[in-house]
Amino acid sequence: MRILMILFSALSLSLFSMAPAISGEVTPRQTSQYIGEQATVVGTVAQVSRSRGGTTFINFGGRFPNHIFYAVIFKKNSGQFSNIGRFEGKQVAITGTIELYKGKPQIILVAPSQIELR
Repeated sequence: MRILMILFSALSLSLFSMAPAISGEVTPRQTSQYIGEQATVVGTVAQVSRSRGGTTFINFGGRFPNHIFYAVIFKKNSGQFSNIGRFEGKQVAITGTIELYKGKPQIILVAPSQIELR
């Protein structure tokens, strides 16, 4: 019976270590420590801007190019999001996988459920 318990514990531990990493809530400053992980980034939006190509950027920790983290909504998904400008100056939570692009951490938004006003 004891051997069975040891085997069960070992199996449980190995399955747990294979689960995808979920970091919980982090600040925009902490995002560079969680590249490749799923997390919710909570902070105040410093700037919301749109490129000529229709990509929307939600910057945290400063205005472009001095921001420390940002969320991106590509033009093909922008129709799902309404009035993104209302988040400027507000505390929001952005959920998704943190990626590094051109040296800055980002989360790509594809669904409105990924952004929440706090």
